[in-house]
Amino acid sequence: MSLWSGFPKILAEVSMALIPLVGLFLVFEFFIIKLEREKLKQLLGGVVIALIGLSIFLQGVYKGILPTGEQVGFALGQLKGWFLLPIGFLLGFVITLAEPGVHTLNFEVEQGSSGAIPGKLMLMTISFGVATAVGASLLRVAYGIPLGYFLYPGYLLAFSMVRHAAPPFSAVAFDAAGVATGPMIVTFVSAITLGLAKAQGRDPLQEGFGMVALVALASILAVLVLGVLYNRQLKKMGGEEDGL
Repeated sequence: MSLWSGFPKILAEVSMALIPLVGLFLVFEFFIIKLEREKLKQLLGGVVIALIGLSIFLQGVYKGILPTGEQVGFALGQLKGWFLLPIGFLLGFVITLAEPGVHTLNFEVEQGSSGAIPGKLMLMTISFGVATAVGASLLRVAYGIPLGYFLYPGYLLAFSMVRHAAPPFSAVAFDAAGVATGPMIVTFVSAITLGLAKAQGRDPLQEGFGMVALVALASILAVLVLGVLYNRQLKKMGGEEDGL
């Protein structure tokens, strides 16, 4: 089968998804925004680039990433016990480093905090959280652990940590859950868990899904932990200043 077979269909689907957005923008442009002609051309050119780029990305997902991820999952299904944890951790960490949305959020957080929250620190924090979630997801599939055993206590812990974290981190933490579950994680790691579930003889619908939920939860917890540490440091610095 050709690598580009089915690409026209994907291109049409992406076009249909972008047309309403572009149409809405043009309405605002005509009545409210009224950009300069050069800026409008630049913007529309960016839309065309996004259309082509997203279509090529989805073609790569369907032709390469999904089949490869499922094959990796089948291979991991031959392993037993806790060997899945470090493998999942490594996969999650590396894939998060390649997640575009994570880098965008980290840049915005660093800019918004005037450098007080370094982007590299945020990247390592989110990557560690996602890596832990992927490792836990593989163990959950291998041992048939119900998803609720992770989600119920996890979100209770997250909501209890909000009050102890530095205020900016509460909002950032929940935004991190959104960017961490981006296209790289969802496509590749989801395929791995589905392949692992099939290799283990488990129901793919029941056991193969839920990884994205764990990644979102772990990202929230990781950033909140960082927020708690920042809050303690701020209180410590405030106490030292009061003692001077």
